[in-house]
Amino acid sequence: MGEYVPSQDLLPRIDRGETVAIGRLITRAEGDVPEARDALANVYKRSGKAHVIGITGVPGSGKSTLVAAMTAKLVASGKRVGVIAVDPSSPYSGGSILGDRIRMTELANNPNVYIRSMATHGEMGGVARSTLATADILDVAGFDVIIIETVGVGQDEVEIVKASHTTVVVSAPGLGDDIQAIKAGVLEIADMHLVSKCDRPDANKTLTDLKQMLTLNAAKIAQSAWRTPVIGVSSLTGMGLDEFIAALEGHRKISVSSEGDKRRLEIAAFRLEKTAKRMLLEEFDKATGSARAELAHRLSRKEGDPYSFALDLVRSVTQ
Repeated sequence: MGEYVPSQDLLPRIDRGETVAIGRLITRAEGDVPEARDALANVYKRSGKAHVIGITGVPGSGKSTLVAAMTAKLVASGKRVGVIAVDPSSPYSGGSILGDRIRMTELANNPNVYIRSMATHGEMGGVARSTLATADILDVAGFDVIIIETVGVGQDEVEIVKASHTTVVVSAPGLGDDIQAIKAGVLEIADMHLVSKCDRPDANKTLTDLKQMLTLNAAKIAQSAWRTPVIGVSSLTGMGLDEFIAALEGHRKISVSSEGDKRRLEIAAFRLEKTAKRMLLEEFDKATGSARAELAHRLSRKEGDPYSFALDLVRSVTQ
């Protein structure tokens, strides 16, 4: 076992893009190691140069294949790309299942690409608790574009819009109810819609359905500086990828302008809330450990109700 390197000492190495140092600090961010917080605070203050792109969509829509294809395109254009693949947690180890990293083996060996899989650890919304800290680290390490691929759990992955400068929603033909894949707010969070697997003959229906649905928000779109495009792509043939990359660059220019101030404020507010909630839960766990055990025993014997006992716990911490 090697000697523990203080997190602050990792920072100069991260500035030089050393992958070992990057990996160590990301691991400490995932584990919420208290010793690393000052270093992560330093990293946050120096971040802000990279374009953070969120990729979301239902399972089977081809997100991982798309991320691999777009990463290859971006690297070929001279960009350094960091990929944060949020995977389901393993039911055995609690770690990420690493499916995306397996699919991107060829890219993982490219010095201009850094791929990190991370587990959700039970977090809802498709984004892991340390996703934004990881994006900061990759930003400071010199990566120009950071792609966050959400876990792909269904219709509630709207947190990605508060974690990225550009949000891309991926749909695919042949998933049964095409519209079902983009309901419950997912339609509205997209800065652009991609229909993957457009080498298939049934893709035109999905493209048409999406464009028609977007007309329902015509009044809102008219007030925006950005018109949400619907782009058909095929990672297999390369169809539409150049149009997609050009659209990303167009949206990046808006995100760094004064028109992107509202989005940046939303990202900051989201991050502040998530961090504060995590710290509150830590303090709550520390302060109520023994009391919780006693109240749980009493609750199991029906000596009270969960609402009253929970209120007692909250009051014991807040009063």
